[in-house]
Amino acid sequence: MEDTNFVEKIFFSPGKKRGIVVDDRIEIAKKGWDKNGEDTEKRMKEARKFLKPGTKIVEPGDCVALLEATIRSGDKINIEGDNQKQADFLAKCLTKVDPSKINNLHMVQSVLALPEHLDVFKKGIASKVDFCYSGPVATDLAKMVMEGKINIGAIHTYIELFSRTYVDLKPKVALVAATAADKQGNLYTGFNSEETTSVVECTKFRKGIVIAQVNEIVDKLPRVDIPGDWVDFVIPTEEPFYIEPLFTRDPRLITESQIFIGMLALLGIYSKYEIASLNHGIGFNTAAVELLLPTFGEEMGLKGKICSHWVLNPHPTMIPAIESGWVDTMMPFGSEVGMEKYIMARPDIFPIGPDGTMRSNRLAAQAAGHYAVDAFFGSTLQIDQYGNSAAATAGRIPGFGGAPNMACNAPGRRHVTNGWLLAAKEHGMRKDLIGPIDRGKKLVVQMVETFGEGMAPVFVEQLDAFKLQKQANFAIPPIMIYADDITHIVTEEGIALVHKCKTLKDRADAIKAIAGYTPLGLEADDAKTDKLRKEGIVVLPEDLNISFNDAKRSKLSAKSMSELVEWSGGLYEPPVRFRNW
Repeated sequence: MEDTNFVEKIFFSPGKKRGIVVDDRIEIAKKGWDKNGEDTEKRMKEARKFLKPGTKIVEPGDCVALLEATIRSGDKINIEGDNQKQADFLAKCLTKVDPSKINNLHMVQSVLALPEHLDVFKKGIASKVDFCYSGPVATDLAKMVMEGKINIGAIHTYIELFSRTYVDLKPKVALVAATAADKQGNLYTGFNSEETTSVVECTKFRKGIVIAQVNEIVDKLPRVDIPGDWVDFVIPTEEPFYIEPLFTRDPRLITESQIFIGMLALLGIYSKYEIASLNHGIGFNTAAVELLLPTFGEEMGLKGKICSHWVLNPHPTMIPAIESGWVDTMMPFGSEVGMEKYIMARPDIFPIGPDGTMRSNRLAAQAAGHYAVDAFFGSTLQIDQYGNSAAATAGRIPGFGGAPNMACNAPGRRHVTNGWLLAAKEHGMRKDLIGPIDRGKKLVVQMVETFGEGMAPVFVEQLDAFKLQKQANFAIPPIMIYADDITHIVTEEGIALVHKCKTLKDRADAIKAIAGYTPLGLEADDAKTDKLRKEGIVVLPEDLNISFNDAKRSKLSAKSMSELVEWSGGLYEPPVRFRNW
């Protein structure tokens, strides 16, 4: 029998360019198997009339009509809705479509941040949402959920939602934001690339429609982040898309209590476990650590031993550490407003392309934050007696963001570092669970003051998440980090190494020991605390030879925004709201 190379025969037919599919049998065999593509083509026939001849450009005034031509009731719509940048023009236009024509939309977006993100539900245009984070509208969202105006499919962590958009949450239409486009629809997403590429890819490669709002149309892009073949329409807007400086913290607002917590963490965790690769969550506690590195960190001889490889947005509070030689690399989820010039001047630190500008990538950074770091350090609003952590409080549904992904152990990890191994060796229940096998464990650290905003106790017997579960009819309570993932809790009272506990009772006693004057902390038993100290499960400040009196603002390498600007050599340009000098 004659050998036939079907790959060669189908894909590389004689006389045709290699790599281009030309065999008619494919088109014949495809009939009945391309309903998505046929549906999209019907919509595109109606929508192409809005294009400027020979381009992919649509006038802003035609945007609402374009949306009505490309969207059908019941569609899944992925709109950015990112952690920082917002396709705000497209969000406003979506609220203006006729709800009698377009309704029951299923919104798939990582972040609910703008009023318009809720307005589509108030107007009956959308009915369901799958999302990750909703901090700016958390209270309004909770109210609408309890009034039955929004059906939440699930609250995800970022990489979980991005993954599902390739599987069972495939968008029909993507509404994205880019810095610039050319007439052919090629997009430059710039510093805040974030998740635009994955949003476009999961849509376009399932025969969906991609609409991009862009700040400007140019003849030649600095670089092509998304090829024009993946983009159907570009709409130049009068105003640039909105970007939230989400991770910027003013050093003036860092308290001595937060400085003390940072000092405890540096001595009791960063140093002990030799944490070189890490992620910091949002907050003043982690900002304090960043500003302590060039001062307290150097005094303790930690430079070159910790905090060299980061999965992190370019926090302005990292500038002194970068300038002092602490940082080797930084992989960003997004960018940070005002940091652009500084980033461009530090290509050894940030991912800078041939064009000289940074390209962030939330999907890649979330993967790195799961597998490539030894530790996560972050804050929270509530911790229960077992160590479960939640940002959801009574009447608020803020979601999770990236915390559940980065603040959890990665059982699939196989590369070894000292801190990763040490955390597992200390794990009190490891041998009972898996036997005498050497493996590692990510350090997941919660850094909190015992009382939060409005003097609300952070340590509680039961999380408000359970009340929200009942009120919103969730299948599971919206817990951000489960107790079995958390290794350490740090407060102004000390450190609880909860991963070392062999029983749930010991874990509760360790948490009570560092919970201060909260109702839970008042249940602490001195004798039990002493026992846990001897076992190395509870570490108090005196065990580290420091006291609260050591925590002075003078220890911060920068004490104001203006000092951060000075550290940057004038390259950092803070947003207007932070220009307080």
